[in-house]
Amino acid sequence: MNRIVHGENLAILKTLEDASVELIYVDPPFNTGIRQTRKRMKVIQDAEGDRTGFAGKRYRTVLTNTVEPGEIKPGYADLFDDYLGFLRPRLIEAHRILTPTGSLFFHIDYREVHYCKVMLDEIFGRPCFQNEIIWAYDYGARSRTRWPAKHDNILWYTRDPKRYTFNLEECDRIPYMAPRLVGAKKAARGKLPTDVWWHTIVSPTGKEKTGYATQKPLGILERIVRVHSNPDDRVLDFFAGSGTTGAAAALHGRQFLLVDESPEAVAVMSKRLQKYEPKLEKLPTPGPRTRKPRVKRLPPTPHTD
Repeated sequence: MNRIVHGENLAILKTLEDASVELIYVDPPFNTGIRQTRKRMKVIQDAEGDRTGFAGKRYRTVLTNTVEPGEIKPGYADLFDDYLGFLRPRLIEAHRILTPTGSLFFHIDYREVHYCKVMLDEIFGRPCFQNEIIWAYDYGARSRTRWPAKHDNILWYTRDPKRYTFNLEECDRIPYMAPRLVGAKKAARGKLPTDVWWHTIVSPTGKEKTGYATQKPLGILERIVRVHSNPDDRVLDFFAGSGTTGAAAALHGRQFLLVDESPEAVAVMSKRLQKYEPKLEKLPTPGPRTRKPRVKRLPPTPHTD
């Protein structure tokens, strides 16, 4: 059954059975210290505008993050006092619920990847580290004071160091950089990717865009799902965000379990994945603990004749 669960992910992870998930992908907050938001824009008819529309009319682009009445405020605060302390118990649970041949893909950036890898080595064991995948893209502003950061890091760990799902024949192929050197037959077939994956980000104006602040490309998740799981397997994402993991899983005949505590994320996922008829659940928020009132014991009354 496909499920979207609205609630705090650690509490939900603790309810899952041991060895019950074949593939986990997580894209947690990166601890950037800023609020993550997706820029919104609207166009206004203006003869001196920067866009041309139907019948040659000109329009001006206006960026806005205004929240409409009744709308959920977009984005989330990406700052933690103890980032590893926040992640560790969740990743310990992830290790517990992976099947014997299961894999974890942990998506992070250059700021925290070194610390997270040491932590994951401790939880999974260093022999269970299989790859650091570099997702490289070429989009956005370019720094004038240092080399622009145009990649993310994806750490791949397995439950067992030697026995795991890896269906390489299911992987998509990519073009050769010098096709004339390999011949027409090989060039037509393409080559298998390495541990560096070149893939554009989600286009700000493309059909794939959901409006969620940190949405990841479907192509990246499809490659992970196809190679590292089998049809009917259960795929989990407990920082589910825009629901890309669920979309990739459903497209390739896997079940998905998506968890997020953000109402905005749950709304985006529910709309995006509605054709797969996921079951939407909400984990009740624990109320404040109530203590029994303490009975004040009075000193014994002196006995009198």
